[in-house]
Amino acid sequence: MSPVITFAPSATARFAARASLPLVALGLALLVAPAHADVAEGWSNPDDVDVLQALLLLGGVPLLLFLLIALAVYVPALVRGEDLSPTSGGVESQWLGGPRPGAKELAAGDTEASETGGARGSW
Repeated sequence: MSPVITFAPSATARFAARASLPLVALGLALLVAPAHADVAEGWSNPDDVDVLQALLLLGGVPLLLFLLIALAVYVPALVRGEDLSPTSGGVESQWLGGPRPGAKELAAGDTEASETGGARGSW
């Protein structure tokens, strides 16, 4: 059994980590601060986007696409008169990836020297 190796930082390392935290926070704040540059010459300066317009665009369009795809999937089946409830259609419960009926297993070994069945490994 190998010995467990643990890492316990020294008091100096803990002090250095705590002391550098404000510098790291300042660096991150400067990285995420907005740029204050003028618009380049020849570029347009678009108006600000209204919050309601942004929510409609970012939330409404994906919701509309979801509804259109759902309708494209379910409407043809409903037009044909199919029942779409999960218990309809006579489909039995399925175990996906499980054993299939009629699958035969290898026969177990009859004697110690038998080479059939099991996952016996030897070197």
